[in-house]
Amino acid sequence: MNKITITIDGPAGAGKSTVSRSLAAQIGYVYVDTGALYRGVAYEIKKAKLDYKDHEELVKLLKEIKFDCKMQKDAFKLISNGNDISDKIRTTEISMLASAVSALPEVRSGLLGIQKDIAEKYNAVFEGRDMGTVVFPHAQHKFFLIADLKIRAGRRYKESAENLSKKSSDNLENLNKIEKDMKKRDHNDSTRVESPLKPASDSIVIDSTNLTIEQVVEKIRNNLLIS
Repeated sequence: MNKITITIDGPAGAGKSTVSRSLAAQIGYVYVDTGALYRGVAYEIKKAKLDYKDHEELVKLLKEIKFDCKMQKDAFKLISNGNDISDKIRTTEISMLASAVSALPEVRSGLLGIQKDIAEKYNAVFEGRDMGTVVFPHAQHKFFLIADLKIRAGRRYKESAENLSKKSSDNLENLNKIEKDMKKRDHNDSTRVESPLKPASDSIVIDSTNLTIEQVVEKIRNNLLIS
């Protein structure tokens, strides 16, 4: 029996992760945070103090990385070589590095097989930046979320504040810096030659600027031909 693949793409802060998790939970599908996979690679590159432009060393590192994913309550957890790195991959530094390495053919090729294997085993919701254009061009359902830059930066700032609430306030990222970094990442992701960030020609674009998560999920479900 063929499995159903739903892709939800879009820039950082558009609500992809929360919407995808909620949607998957409601319809009983597996949720796959593909962005976390790229962040995981970025984290391992930083941890190894590797020059990612060194082709041979990068390929060697990619062969050594063993990723595993699991859901813990409503949270997506990324396990790398037996270690939970979920909290370590959500910093601005790792986000920017992930944006840079995600354009590398070696990295994309290394993660492509993992994603396709999941799609062959489960009905799944894949969240990322090129799920509907490159990884699953024949997915049954494709969506692309957008939102105003300031709104997206505010969401990410709030996210950071909540995640760091038990740590030193000195570690809290400045809202202006988040917005500046997000704008730079938007430009990098949308102008790169390899798998640029853009809606698939047959995707449904949803502007989440003035919508709640529940409203976005409802819009998506209204466009699905499944219960």
